[in-house]
Amino acid sequence: MKLLVTGGAGYIGSHTTAFLAEAGHDVAVLDNLSRTNRSVLAGLADILGRSVPFFQTDVRDAKGLDRVFEGRGFDAVLHFAALKAVGESVHRPAAFYDNNVAGTVSLLEAMDRHGCDSIVFSSSCTVYGEPDTLPVTEESPIKPATSPYGATKQMCERILADVAATGRVRSISLRYFNPIGAHPSGKIGELLVDGPSNLVPYLARAAAGATGPVPVFGTDYPTPDGTAIRDYIDIMDLAEAHGAALGRLVSRVGASSEAINVGTGTGRSVFEVIAAFEHATGVSVPTNHVARRSGDVPAVWADPAVAESLLGWRTKRTLEQSLRTVWQWQTRTTPAAQPSDAP
Repeated sequence: MKLLVTGGAGYIGSHTTAFLAEAGHDVAVLDNLSRTNRSVLAGLADILGRSVPFFQTDVRDAKGLDRVFEGRGFDAVLHFAALKAVGESVHRPAAFYDNNVAGTVSLLEAMDRHGCDSIVFSSSCTVYGEPDTLPVTEESPIKPATSPYGATKQMCERILADVAATGRVRSISLRYFNPIGAHPSGKIGELLVDGPSNLVPYLARAAAGATGPVPVFGTDYPTPDGTAIRDYIDIMDLAEAHGAALGRLVSRVGASSEAINVGTGTGRSVFEVIAAFEHATGVSVPTNHVARRSGDVPAVWADPAVAESLLGWRTKRTLEQSLRTVWQWQTRTTPAAQPSDAP
């Protein structure tokens, strides 16, 4: 297939690009490089043995999108181009609505203008808000979001469903949980241009001496050890889920809109992940217990049964395997990187 990956130089987008290109698809990357830089494209080229076509364009730029789509005949789009930090969204809500929601609308309009009718959307378990029961299934209620980030994902899913109802688009929204890990080659991983906002990057940087102690945001949650519980999924398992979603899209006739959970089915607390990292790497990590962050929920993990049933997909990699690839990536990279807007 001829595929366009928006946000393809970002963390999830780059690993999905690597997987799809290695699977034989013709993949092009679009990214505005606001939260990443060209070193990721160089890493992809090292992995694949060739450069990936790249367009430095913002999904909100209609004319720029037309130049990307014109004459290329994309069969499908995988849409990752979004701001993603929950805490940042609480402080900068307008920026998140503009980038995530307006960007998705702009992309869908460009797809319509150029006859591309299939999209896999990068959604999130945050659409469930603070769930009443666990694990979360696709039938769990979509509750008021606990953060503007979660609200943008809810809105985008609604937009995709409404557009599908017109008969013009097939979409699958993958509601994934907490991606971690790096490519097994160590050549791409989670590049941080603004500092870490999630647990595992904090761990890797603290273990490498690039930062101070790992902040544990809240030790008074109603969980067994008082820390928040999440479902941590390996980035390459997640990349493979996108390939499976593409397969389902092309096998379906007519417009449709589906949402599918993508997780391991197991919740791990912050303290459990820290212990697993220390065991996997042999490196002790200092911690600092601080107040809860706005927008965080106590616990959430997936029931992945629908993904296995509809996509034929399930996770393969263990938590410790994922954490070892994170450490491999961290030890190959400098402590910090700056975004580049150079042409």
